[in-house]
Amino acid sequence: MGALARPGGRQAVTQSPELSGFPPVLAPDAAILLLGSFPGVASLAQAQYYAHPRNQFWRLLGACLEVEALHLLPYEERLRVVVRHRVGIWDVVASCRRKGSLDAAVTGAEVNPLAAYLREHAPRLECIGFNGGLSWKLGRHLADHGYRVCRLASSSPAAAMYSFEQKLEQWRPLFACRS
Repeated sequence: MGALARPGGRQAVTQSPELSGFPPVLAPDAAILLLGSFPGVASLAQAQYYAHPRNQFWRLLGACLEVEALHLLPYEERLRVVVRHRVGIWDVVASCRRKGSLDAAVTGAEVNPLAAYLREHAPRLECIGFNGGLSWKLGRHLADHGYRVCRLASSSPAAAMYSFEQKLEQWRPLFACRS
């Protein structure tokens, strides 16, 4: 929260506006789900998952699916390719308040009804990969519902401690789930 100066020296506390995430990209035959935390500023502005040009999500996913230029395709075509490969994309957080794009700035998170939704809408789902720490923290309980879960190195540009190749090494095993 920030503070605005008021006449007379008093301060009014201001809150970030409540932000809403995106619906899932998920077909009934999905075998793998990639769960992020919540869309960043660039993604919200463009109404696209992983829209920041330095986010490595689409390059990582393309390498895992062996679709080399996935990140270069128009967004709607990327989504069609993902669905054809039985992969889903969603976020753990449905709505929250946040200034900027960092997960550490998320407050008042309302979590999506993951287990109930997935049972009904993706009955063949086997594996869930959590793209970063907040998604893992808020969603790892899905292992209790019979899913194989794994925490992935975040595709975010804020996770610069890992190279693309190191991230890819963590991401690839998840894609052995697709039978």
